[in-house]
Amino acid sequence: MNFSGFTSFLAKLPWPNFLWPEFLWLLLVIPLLVLVYIWLLRRKKKIALRYASLSIVREAMGRGQGFRRHVPPLLFLLSIAAMLVAASRPFAVISLPSQRETIILAMDVSGSMRAADVLPNRLVAAQNAAKAFLADLPRNVRVGIVAFAGTASVVQQPTLSREDLVVAIDKFQLQRGTAIGNGIVVSLAELFPDAGIDLASMQYGREKPRGTSIDQALNPDKNAAAKKEFVPVAPGSYTSGAIILLTDGQRTTGVDSLDAAKAAADRGVRVYTVGVGTVDGETIGFEGWSMRVKLDEETLKGIARTTQAEYFYAGTAADLKKVYETLSSRLAIEKKETEISGLLALVAAALALVSASLSLLWFNRIL
Repeated sequence: MNFSGFTSFLAKLPWPNFLWPEFLWLLLVIPLLVLVYIWLLRRKKKIALRYASLSIVREAMGRGQGFRRHVPPLLFLLSIAAMLVAASRPFAVISLPSQRETIILAMDVSGSMRAADVLPNRLVAAQNAAKAFLADLPRNVRVGIVAFAGTASVVQQPTLSREDLVVAIDKFQLQRGTAIGNGIVVSLAELFPDAGIDLASMQYGREKPRGTSIDQALNPDKNAAAKKEFVPVAPGSYTSGAIILLTDGQRTTGVDSLDAAKAAADRGVRVYTVGVGTVDGETIGFEGWSMRVKLDEETLKGIARTTQAEYFYAGTAADLKKVYETLSSRLAIEKKETEISGLLALVAAALALVSASLSLLWFNRIL
């Protein structure tokens, strides 16, 4: 295996990877140092045997006979190895406090949320669980709320005030229609207020055609080409915000849900989806009409999968509360690829210090 092939192999290892794997070649110094140490011990022994007095021989060989006399050199050798590995700039996936600054709760307020298969009904259970979720989030995380039914709108802009968020949640009013895609895109507009996402194009008025495409929604003025060209990023790479989408039904209008998910993925935003209700559905009545509402799990799983997030099913109020508790912990602590060369350098310094201290304590010399 040549040099480039070996370094490529090291870079693909699952346990930490290295930014500068070439420096790992320096670890070949370690066995050389071991050989030098063994040679010095043998040389010292040969010199000591020249003396006639046994007591002088013992003095020359050192008072710390046995394994103890090898402990300081061993620790110093480990210190050198740690410093050499640190020079290769290793990084690993570790759990750290989340750096997310903004969470958008996109919540379904369509008429199907009045179904009572989740007691007391889906809407009240969702409201209670959302308020419990807010209480568990770190206080430095801003939260915004988007409500969607036939259209989507911002009912509370991102804020640190948990009281304002609770008031907004308590004011939810049921409406007709389920525009899941609209909820996602309006949430994106809150996370990226300067991205030029036209909120008006998401609402269907007299002059707005039903079923506006995602391309039109995200780029309403194609003739204004002077705008900065959008460059997609890796899904899940945006670490300053996330969307939590809660819905109980199928999309009936608005932007296609998976197209909206693709738009979120292109911006690196994770969309965690929460399906509330029963998979078999329930027949409900609303303002003189009735319909059977079913949970479209496949679409919600697809949204989560596209954005590198997760789907959660909540069939009861207790399940919904557990889901939000899980999300709260996931968003408070997250796994990240982090360079750990500084940690290894600290370990190397500690080993060197312990090595020198033991050598002074036991043999009155440094190594």
